[in-house]
Amino acid sequence: MLKTILSAAALVALGTGGALAHATLEKTEAAVGSTYKAVFRVPHGCDGKPTNVVRVQIPEGFIAVKPMPKAGWTLEKVRGAYARSYDYHGKPMTEGVKEVIWSGGSLADDEYDEFILRGKLTADLPVGTTFYIPIVQECGAAAERWIEIPAEGQSSDDLEMPAPGVKLLEKTGGH
Repeated sequence: MLKTILSAAALVALGTGGALAHATLEKTEAAVGSTYKAVFRVPHGCDGKPTNVVRVQIPEGFIAVKPMPKAGWTLEKVRGAYARSYDYHGKPMTEGVKEVIWSGGSLADDEYDEFILRGKLTADLPVGTTFYIPIVQECGAAAERWIEIPAEGQSSDDLEMPAPGVKLLEKTGGH
């Protein structure tokens, strides 16, 4: 009987393991006003299907974004207007990359990969808060939408599909 209960518990733990493996950021802290290299860790496909599209929505306040090309994947940059003008090395910047899409690749459900971009976290972002960057991984007709942002009084742990986040720190000098 005990062996049956332990076996059932092990199957439940194995069955929920994928659901707990969130898309995350490698570096979870960054200074406002600095360049930030976002390394998105995608830990699996979708319920047995390979991931073939990864979409990253670029939130307001993350400017001059440049994605890293990835062998075997097609890279698309969707440009658009920012909500306001930002100072970028002494010049006004009013538009830029609003979404990055890697497509045409194949990340098997039992494999792990990273998708990288970099940009500038603007100096007016609120220090001490978490800056969320939504990501969607598509697997044919299925998708994992890591887009939930905690409401006031919540944390990412309270959500089923939390967006990856980076805690904003005060800038201490340098770039």
